[in-house]
Amino acid sequence: MKKYIVPSYQEMAKKHEKLLSNIKKKNDILEKLLEETNDHWSYEDSVYRYYHGSYKVYYLQELTIKIVETLKLLSPHKNKEDINKDFIEILNEGTGKIWQHSHNSNWGKNCRPILEAFFHAKYFLEMAVRYGKELEEAPTILPSGWASVLYLYNIR
Repeated sequence: MKKYIVPSYQEMAKKHEKLLSNIKKKNDILEKLLEETNDHWSYEDSVYRYYHGSYKVYYLQELTIKIVETLKLLSPHKNKEDINKDFIEILNEGTGKIWQHSHNSNWGKNCRPILEAFFHAKYFLEMAVRYGKELEEAPTILPSGWASVLYLYNIR
């Protein structure tokens, strides 16, 4: 039988503090990326492109990957790839897609995952920026957004 080692409260608290510290150190980069993410051509136009049926919605994958790569830099883990498996599944389904004419016949099935991956990445970026500003130290009573960021890094 495989044994699972459960980290102590102190070990987890150290990782929470390390994550918050990493967010604060990268605050300027995170805010600039959030600004780019909320830009008309990144956010508003990409969602419009989905409803318009335009292949340009596929361009959103680049920004999604950029957000995820930036979020990985914040990780309190030595292995920066240690990210929540559910989030990775959403990313895998919504990135790496190349438009093909045949996708038009099942637009939602092919393109909704692109938007879903973007929305989840955007959410985590927004929460990192928000709580990087609001928190002076990692809290013991967790606001929902901060708790979800902890889940992103598997430390909740």
